[in-house]
Amino acid sequence: MSTSAYTTAITQARDLLRWRSPLRTELWAARLTAALRPAEVQPLVRQLTEDGSPEARLTLAALATVQTTVPDDVEAATLDDMETLGDEAGRAAGQTAAREPAGDKTLRETLREAGREAARGLPEWVGRMGQVVCEQAWYGKADRYGEQTLAALRFRYPDDKEPHVLIVGIDQVNGGLAVDAAVEEPKFLDDLDLRSADPAVVAGRVLDAFEMTDLVMGAPIAESLPAVRPLALARARTIQDPVRQAPDDTLSRFLDLPDLPGAQEAFEKLVEFVGDRPLWWSPARVSRFLTSWLPREAILTDAAVSAMPEVVRAWSRFHGAEPEVLRQIEADAPRLPALMADESLAGLRKRMAQNDR
Repeated sequence: MSTSAYTTAITQARDLLRWRSPLRTELWAARLTAALRPAEVQPLVRQLTEDGSPEARLTLAALATVQTTVPDDVEAATLDDMETLGDEAGRAAGQTAAREPAGDKTLRETLREAGREAARGLPEWVGRMGQVVCEQAWYGKADRYGEQTLAALRFRYPDDKEPHVLIVGIDQVNGGLAVDAAVEEPKFLDDLDLRSADPAVVAGRVLDAFEMTDLVMGAPIAESLPAVRPLALARARTIQDPVRQAPDDTLSRFLDLPDLPGAQEAFEKLVEFVGDRPLWWSPARVSRFLTSWLPREAILTDAAVSAMPEVVRAWSRFHGAEPEVLRQIEADAPRLPALMADESLAGLRKRMAQNDR
């Protein structure tokens, strides 16, 4: 880390000592962590340790809090290896697997020990950093069509001060990536239409989404996400036994299946299509289902083909009866029988299944 950047960190830490805010300090540490290259962390820790001032010790304690996101059992590259990577690749590797050279302590252990030692002698509020309790959780659509969902977790410190909500935006169109995150006051939720959910399930969705983002090179994320990411992961990991890959309960809450011959068969194909992203239901997705996916993939009885428009209408009403969605159904549904009868539209799997009959 450059001398200029180190001096800036110390100056900012001096201000934070006056603010006496665990949350503000953790958010600052997350931004600082996001700006560091993996190879810069060890020299920074050494420089801060040698400094020994209250500002340096606060910086170490804060960094240790947000760096608990590195799993102990990750098979990781060494810092020497990371120095040969480009900035973007090196940072991505460091976010999930930063370690010191082989045979030494892990970077996580080094920061944890340095942070624990640094916190001694600092004001009592410093010890509250990271010591949060999750009070409630929510999950639901971020927009009318569910192209993004929001996972929200409300936390408080032991002294009940600075209650806050972590909100993570999870993209549905591109496979469940974490694309944005923010830490807000609880009243921020007043303008959101989210359902109460199990904190362990929501925490698992947050962890799953960030894991997916890490696997996608050049993932389309908000510019603000890297600065919040370390704290978001640290918060999600405070929740005991997070449920990973939890199924969405949206399908089980749908109880308005039309009483028509073939409706259950039609709905089973709809379930197959929406998969693990049932909240995403836009005009474009409706059109793809009726005009492309069904003719290519589905083998249906005449009764199911006949019932499909009413099943799709019922599912759309369950999703809020968005006018654009209902208009798309009216535009595409009349074509469905002809499309299903057109054998040239069948995909390979459908043709093979038909030949096996």
